[in-house]
Amino acid sequence: MEIQIGRGKTARRAYGIDEIALVPGRGTLDPSLVDTKWRIGNIEREIPIIASAMDGVVDVRMAVLLSNLGALGVLNLEGIQTRYADPEPILDKIAAVGKEEFVPLMQELYAEPIKSELIEQRIKEIKQRGGIAAVSATPAGASKYGSVVAKAGADLFFVQATVVSTAHLSPESVVPLDLAQFCREMPIPVVLGNCVTYEVTLNLMKAGAAAVLVGIGPGAACTSRGVLGVGVPQATAIADCAAARDDYYQETGNYIPVIADGGLITGGDICKCIACGADGVMIGSPFARAAEAPGRGYHWGMATPSPVLPRGTRINVGTTGTLEQILVGPAQLDDGTHNLLGALKTSMSTLGAKNIKEMQQVEVVIAPSLLTEGKVYQKAQQLGMGK
Repeated sequence: MEIQIGRGKTARRAYGIDEIALVPGRGTLDPSLVDTKWRIGNIEREIPIIASAMDGVVDVRMAVLLSNLGALGVLNLEGIQTRYADPEPILDKIAAVGKEEFVPLMQELYAEPIKSELIEQRIKEIKQRGGIAAVSATPAGASKYGSVVAKAGADLFFVQATVVSTAHLSPESVVPLDLAQFCREMPIPVVLGNCVTYEVTLNLMKAGAAAVLVGIGPGAACTSRGVLGVGVPQATAIADCAAARDDYYQETGNYIPVIADGGLITGGDICKCIACGADGVMIGSPFARAAEAPGRGYHWGMATPSPVLPRGTRINVGTTGTLEQILVGPAQLDDGTHNLLGALKTSMSTLGAKNIKEMQQVEVVIAPSLLTEGKVYQKAQQLGMGK
């Protein structure tokens, strides 16, 4: 339903994850019977959760640990790990600097050139330790380093920007990345994003995407929505993009996963994204809180070090437990940020969904009071959902 903003502009109402709730169906099942497996490219994973390609979240060690636990971590190929042979003292500086000096320091540190040999080295380090080597670059970075990534033997390539489309207009002096050609020529699956609309999702799938990332600006450390005013709340964005996936599947018989990327903190957030149509999710700040995370309890956006228009900040997320506790438990906290897989399985069992496809079909209601109804004591005492 369209809403009139003024005489010359109408708009469609969009919904965020906090505004919806999931409705139990007629049956339930034991959590042990729930199947959460999903496939991205030619890789099957037990846990439909990906750690985002941010320098405070994923390094070689985290990528390997996530792989071993049944999930997936993506390494940022335009970050600290590929600019410095020894990133540890650089990460120490980022964690130690004050708020006022943070952005200038980041701009200085990220001015160090990316080194092709370090890209190759990091990918090989992940592979040698038995991990899945999933890596990420901007379209410009993909154009420049795609051959290096392929030669090094990466398993997945994420091509990511604030907004990615197949209809990019560049100055005459710049040759834009042809996404369809890139997907055809790369010997590994290519994931494309980010987007928030039906039309762009469909075009990215037609271009050869192995999966599509959905989400513009909802991330905990991202300020793009404030700086640019651009974005669509996640519940609506996911549902629209999932509709494109389903139509593309009906037309071609080729099923391309949709991944909700950004703004997800708790197990409940993940469950609601899948109920809106996502096949998996990409999260950053929850994993930045792991003891093994490279950010030392801090988390920052990928666009933070931009030399001309920073669109991200550094947030102190703290360290709340091990990666294993956060991902598969046992939970040490009561706020939904530990044992994310357990939360998903319990939610699915409560809703009567045996697998991801059935979870995508559960009933959703508009419920702006979901997180506040009856929670006055938790809020007053800053416990559980009141933190």
